[in-house]
Amino acid sequence: MRHIALITTGGTIEKTYDEQTGELANRRSIVHRMLAELRLEETEVAVRELMSKDSLEMSDSDRQRIVEAVEAAGEEGGGVCRGIVVLHGTDTLAETGERLYAGIPRPRVPIVLTGALRPFEMKRSDALQNLTEAIFAAGLLPPGVYCVAHGRVLAFPGVKKDVERGTFVQQL
Repeated sequence: MRHIALITTGGTIEKTYDEQTGELANRRSIVHRMLAELRLEETEVAVRELMSKDSLEMSDSDRQRIVEAVEAAGEEGGGVCRGIVVLHGTDTLAETGERLYAGIPRPRVPIVLTGALRPFEMKRSDALQNLTEAIFAAGLLPPGVYCVAHGRVLAFPGVKKDVERGTFVQQL
């Protein structure tokens, strides 16, 4: 059995539409709905709902909370955790990835950040694909900090969001 820790922070991947206000916003985690659509053989995903924020609203203290949650997830269960996935908004995912890379210089397991350019609830969303890839990658990659999205694995440092292409790229 592979044990994957999943930490939710919000971002577009978990935004929901409010029919009364017409607002698309982070209200609470919807990751359990997403996970229910996946077939994960011999994989246990332990979810920790850390926060529910648009990444543009994240502060330095929020990023520190993410670093601490990732450190704690890697130690839980006597080291049984095989990998950690962090659901995050794409606008500042790279900033949090760099913070994790600097704050956890020798991770024991892979730390995988992912998000979506379109919310899970919308048609043609990349949310479920990116979540699936992130969980899979977290069970296979060597220890390190990564961004997994759109069929690619990019290692930190040097990951950036390419707004024109609508994906992440490696900058050296």
